[in-house]
Amino acid sequence: MDNNAAGSGGIKAGLGNLFGGNAPEYSNTELAGVPLTGMSPLSPYLNVDPRYLVQDTDEFILPTGANKTRGRFELAFFTIGGCCITGAAFGTLNGFRMGLKETREMAWSKPRNVQILNMVTRQGASWANTLGSVALLYSIFGVVIEKARGAEDDINTVAAGTLTGMLFKSTSGLKGVARGGLVGLAMSSAYALYNNWDHLTGSSSSSRLY
Repeated sequence: MDNNAAGSGGIKAGLGNLFGGNAPEYSNTELAGVPLTGMSPLSPYLNVDPRYLVQDTDEFILPTGANKTRGRFELAFFTIGGCCITGAAFGTLNGFRMGLKETREMAWSKPRNVQILNMVTRQGASWANTLGSVALLYSIFGVVIEKARGAEDDINTVAAGTLTGMLFKSTSGLKGVARGGLVGLAMSSAYALYNNWDHLTGSSSSSRLY
């Protein structure tokens, strides 16, 4: 019995020296207050204080002066690409509907299929170009206004939306410019209101893109 106990103690001491010296011993009372959620129990032979494994700070390292949220320039690529894809999908469905409507008196044949395909391609490209151009103008105005004002808030969103509508309808005369500006103002204001709805209703959770 004594020989077995001594041998066991020697093995423990050898493992302790192997992993960096004698491991500090903690009582059950000290370890009871250490949160180890999601972690397996630590080996008593490791020379590691489990209290140092608890992270109280953010896990992501940001460059000096960088914001935790993406700015307008970073989100511009996502906005333009998303609008192009959305426009292409909507134009494809609309072109298919129009193709079926215009060729409803024709029998199912190759000429009818070609005509429907042409309508789908034309409408998809047209809507993708339109929404992509609007998103490009909005992103450019948003970035320029943000750099000029030196601040990022909903004023930039409303101003960018209004200017986008005015410039997009600039070829339709003064009435078209005014109408486009009002549409852009209404849409950007509605988006800003939706984006700050949690703050207006007193909720602390808010997911603000830009």
